[in-house]
Amino acid sequence: MRELANSAIKTEETEAFFDAVLSLSSKDDCYRFFEDVCTINELCSIAQRLEVAKLLKEGNTFSTIAAKTGASTATIARVNKCIQYGAGGYDLVLKDKNKN
Repeated sequence: MRELANSAIKTEETEAFFDAVLSLSSKDDCYRFFEDVCTINELCSIAQRLEVAKLLKEGNTFSTIAAKTGASTATIARVNKCIQYGAGGYDLVLKDKNKN
């Protein structure tokens, strides 16, 4: 895994936010926290990107992913770029998901 490419993401505010996320101990806690922190559209967009990443890693085509998720090809391309050249975040959570 490589270092964060964008050190601008590391601020006191993001550190506090990530500490807050890491303090959550259940899925119910996550629902409660993120319902307050995010709009429904923001949360759905984040969840959609994760599903797009999972489908890309499974080898699905852009058109199949667009049909399954409703994501635009621009979103799919952006997620694909993150998988190829990003910080490895999708790999971290998708590897954990595959272990279950």
